[in-house]
Amino acid sequence: MRRRRRTPEAAQREIVEAAEALLRERPFRELTVDEVMRRTGLSRPSFYVYFKDRHELVLRVVAHLEAELRNVANRWYESVGGGPAVLREPLDGLVSVYGEHSAPLRALADAATDDPDVEAAYGALVDRFVGVTAAHIEQEMAAGDIASVDAAETAKALVWMTERYLYHSFGPARRVPAAKVTETLATLWARALYRRET
Repeated sequence: MRRRRRTPEAAQREIVEAAEALLRERPFRELTVDEVMRRTGLSRPSFYVYFKDRHELVLRVVAHLEAELRNVANRWYESVGGGPAVLREPLDGLVSVYGEHSAPLRALADAATDDPDVEAAYGALVDRFVGVTAAHIEQEMAAGDIASVDAAETAKALVWMTERYLYHSFGPARRVPAAKVTETLATLWARALYRRET
């Protein structure tokens, strides 16, 4: 049977999506190149045209998911003087995206505990959110919209708290309704950052 020709971009996207689908079913340590490629219409050798190994592949999975998370989070990061009212919408979007991709995100978080390459990739993902959060806190502090805090440490605490809370809220054994997750996060972020809630 002849294989369908694809652009390099389409082939890479198909491989990344296959890997993400597999991470919904099993931990990263059980992810193999053979299994990923069986989920695509591509040959096994073509994997190595686009990726050095499965660790490079997981970096692309992380980048793909990060892009979706950043797209919704930017509504707050790019806002000016919106306060808690503006904060709620991107948090709702963040919860929605995490809920949709909770299995692969949880698989990557689990893999980060015993695989140094995945740990570095996942840690860098969270650190980038810490960095842009700290920058936005500093911006809102300068405008007088946020009480004086240590922006870097506050951002680190809020982002890692959010990551752990999402991880536990969307676990198979203790799933929390998305609306309750959003409400809890919006309340905590608003009380930590703003002088008053609206």
